[in-house]
Amino acid sequence: MQRVSLFGYGKTTKAIAKHIPHAIFYDDKVSKPFKDEDGFRVKPSNEFDPKYSDLEIPSPGIPPSNPLVQKAKNLISEYDYFSDSAPLKVWISGTNGKTTTTQMMQYLLKDRNSQAGGNIGTPLAELNPHASIWILETSSFTMHYTNSAKPNIYVLLPLSPDHLSWHGNMDEYVQSKLKPISMMKEGEVAIIPHAYKDVITSAHLITYKDEKEIADYFGIDSNKVNFKGAFLADALLAMAVDKILFDRINYEQINSFVLDPHRQEEVRDIKNRLWVNDTKATNIDATIAALNRYKGSYIHLILGGDDKGVDLNELFIYLQNIDVKIYNIGSNKNKLCDLAVKYKIPFEKCINLKDAINRIDNKLTIDEVALLSPAAASLDEFSSYAQRGKEFKEAVANIS
Repeated sequence: MQRVSLFGYGKTTKAIAKHIPHAIFYDDKVSKPFKDEDGFRVKPSNEFDPKYSDLEIPSPGIPPSNPLVQKAKNLISEYDYFSDSAPLKVWISGTNGKTTTTQMMQYLLKDRNSQAGGNIGTPLAELNPHASIWILETSSFTMHYTNSAKPNIYVLLPLSPDHLSWHGNMDEYVQSKLKPISMMKEGEVAIIPHAYKDVITSAHLITYKDEKEIADYFGIDSNKVNFKGAFLADALLAMAVDKILFDRINYEQINSFVLDPHRQEEVRDIKNRLWVNDTKATNIDATIAALNRYKGSYIHLILGGDDKGVDLNELFIYLQNIDVKIYNIGSNKNKLCDLAVKYKIPFEKCINLKDAINRIDNKLTIDEVALLSPAAASLDEFSSYAQRGKEFKEAVANIS
């Protein structure tokens, strides 16, 4: 019997355990061994001994620096574990937009017995192996640990600095994103940004510089697609895969897709002024995409949170070229204020999100935009980015 160790006691590994009756969990947060309600043994991380383990599968979020990973001798990802039983696989990755692209693609392909999962919420262990297509939102964490599984179609959205504390540096982050392409074979397809055109692969490589190039290559009329701004590329890439697999372009279907909240979600206050909830913008690239959409108006921008150590100079260089005032919140507010001084961007240092909203409320005019697009994660002050967005919308709704 193969001895399997699962690193981390979370959603992904719990789902995997249902396929491996005698697996043992090891978790950094566990101080005393116990058996869970399903009879699985859960042990502190320091009890892991590689001599008594034939296979190790980590939760994707556990970094390479973790002692469990350092000790492991037979480490594979969940993608590797289920690679033989998986149907045709489409992987979607990138810094921003991969969730929306995955959801749009599933919406277009659901009539073809597709199922979406991966980082989007459903672990591979819970996906239907009899589905015709698996559409998987795939993180750089997962790809770092994946050494044999590969997609049949790989869609990569543009990359910008993210998760650098996990990967160590930008180059390692990019290499994780490009890793699957090197394992793909003739007859498989990779759609990637033009910046990575020189990657070595046997797959058919399709590169793009912008939305126009995607649309032109696949014969899609962008004017017939209702999504604009950052969502246009998401829609075009989803439609591209539908075109590759089934040679069809369905404008009516893509235009009926309803976006999730928290990404450039527009709300109006009692005075009919525009407030935009873009709390899901947890990095520079996402925030710049939102600013691009509204740069025709004066923008009151709420920035700040846990920026994960990313260099924010690029964002402030961009801010120099638009009409904007920033309202700094979160654990990096002092850093943001220093950058605002350096780049001569008008700013206010705020106590918290509610304070920022109150300050904007006193200034916002009907032809301006109030934008929450923090360029940072939320866990310094909120339980999640969704909680941050919920509090933003509630405060706007209470404006009198």
